[in-house]
Amino acid sequence: MVAITIPTAEEWDTFIRQQPNGHALQLSAYADLKCAYGWEAERFGLVEGNTLVGGAQVLFRPLPLNTGRMAYVAMGPYCSTPEQWDLLWNSIKHKAAFLKWEAGIRPPTMEQLPYNQWGFKASPQTIQPPSTILIDITSNDDAIMARMNQGTRRKIRKSLKNDIDYREGDRADLERFAELMQTTGERNAFGVHEANYYRLAYDLFVEKGDGVLLVAEHENDLLAGILVVAVGDTAWYLYGASSNVKRNLMASYGIQWHAIQWSKARGHKVYDLWGIPDEDQATLEAQFKERSDGLWGVYGFKRGWGGDVVRSEGTWDKIYNPFIYKAYTMALKLRG
Repeated sequence: MVAITIPTAEEWDTFIRQQPNGHALQLSAYADLKCAYGWEAERFGLVEGNTLVGGAQVLFRPLPLNTGRMAYVAMGPYCSTPEQWDLLWNSIKHKAAFLKWEAGIRPPTMEQLPYNQWGFKASPQTIQPPSTILIDITSNDDAIMARMNQGTRRKIRKSLKNDIDYREGDRADLERFAELMQTTGERNAFGVHEANYYRLAYDLFVEKGDGVLLVAEHENDLLAGILVVAVGDTAWYLYGASSNVKRNLMASYGIQWHAIQWSKARGHKVYDLWGIPDEDQATLEAQFKERSDGLWGVYGFKRGWGGDVVRSEGTWDKIYNPFIYKAYTMALKLRG
């Protein structure tokens, strides 16, 4: 018989790391990161006997005017039987006005989820990018490069011949990395976090062994930096930045290649470039040269790496309080 428990962060992380489809956003580090910025978190463990067999880490966000909370499940849950699903949903429903669920990318071998049957409706508001590019890194380096376009291969090779120092960064590099993130955000017109966000992400993921900060330097100039987090079969390129100087040295290509090498060495099978415009491949290819808004600015870079464009299961909402949910959706529309 399955029952609900509240696992410790250590127990939950051990469980997630053992899952081939474990996700970085289900690690306790991600909850701790978001809790520092206005969220709350609870873990709902499913146990059979004394064995943790599933569950979900759930984030909660207070809604305006003390009207309640939004619950959010990112890239989970982990359930394998109808009994487990039912118990999990029933455990969440009294804790929020509505639940927003992003199940992420589910392997083809997993069952199709009955969202409508469980009372979910497709949501117009996403939190994580629905579409991404996945690179198979199980092959040797020559095979991985062979799937890239010619321009990307050439730029990687050039980046490895330019006396750039690629290394694992430490906490002393975070100030310059955060400054580089600001530079990149201004250049590509997307929002970035404050410096303390990246410091905390480093402490929570890298210090616990679930991630790496990679930096690229040339003659004391920081040219690029990326923070990669990995668990199970997958490594995710979550945060990345590049300088406005010496762009001809192609450090942004070399550092991604080193991130792929780091991921392969740890035994991960997939490198997730994390976020492209949510369009079909024909539209992506037709418009990427003309557009630079939103994630279009990075798609031109990411498309060359020989990965597959993949769309997640999307975003789904389960409404417990229709009045509060309607007020929430209207507020989103007013904000544009």
